[in-house]
Amino acid sequence: MFVELMPLLAGRTVLITVAKVDDKTIRVNVIPTQAKADENPALTTPLTYTGPPEELDAQLGKHLAGYVQTHQQTASTLAEAKATMEAAAKAAQEEAKRKAEERKKAIQKPSATATPASSAPAEPVPASASTGTLGLFPTTTPEPATTQSKGGLAL
Repeated sequence: MFVELMPLLAGRTVLITVAKVDDKTIRVNVIPTQAKADENPALTTPLTYTGPPEELDAQLGKHLAGYVQTHQQTASTLAEAKATMEAAAKAAQEEAKRKAEERKKAIQKPSATATPASSAPAEPVPASASTGTLGLFPTTTPEPATTQSKGGLAL
């Protein structure tokens, strides 16, 4: 029984309680204590085995070995999950930082290429004025037509 508990005892204290249930039955509790304050409570799940003394003598060692193996797998899985989550959080923080720097650069770039305030910006020339054709909305107003009259008739 204690050989099976050795891997579990390597990293934590294990409490074992034995109680008589009735004249033919005993209950054994194997309770691992918390190794660290921030440790997952799943690693302190107790094993309780109830049965006659002869069955406990024959079977408890096998059940303890399975319990310890499951406990170690759970601890390993939790450690891997924690490492994966920390790596993902770090990657997300770095990505957010990189995007913030890109936004900052994009904001600074247009202001660096802008013309100084002392020079006046050039006014755009309408396309209709440069080509000599009238656009939909002419920029110049046509001169009013003059009417000449000869003998009361307007030409």
